[in-house]
Amino acid sequence: MADDLPKLPGAYALLITLAKETAGFAPGRYAYLGSARGPGGIRARCARHLRKDKVLRWHVDRLTVAADVAALAVIDGGECNLTEQLLANGAQAPVPGFGSSDCRSCPAHLVALPEALDEAKLAALLRE
Repeated sequence: MADDLPKLPGAYALLITLAKETAGFAPGRYAYLGSARGPGGIRARCARHLRKDKVLRWHVDRLTVAADVAALAVIDGGECNLTEQLLANGAQAPVPGFGSSDCRSCPAHLVALPEALDEAKLAALLRE
């Protein structure tokens, strides 16, 4: 899945599906919006997120070791822009500050996606 992503720096979205309660999170669909500025860019960061055997370094690691990453997407407008769009479409930030410790404008970079946000609308938001 990550092999198709660019080695360039940028922003990405992980669409995470939790089948059962995990690390205090209710079952459901989540989006984690992140950035990769270091060596290997988006491809290396997302490949790491997909691995189950890793040192838990970031907040999202607790979810990615226990849940399924259903999809990955490169974000042209940056993670904050997509976070804002998702929140405007009914998503909720279940844990303030989750994944956004270096961001001063977003309540979190992990959002719980509402059931009403169907796949087509979500795909459209990812393309914007």
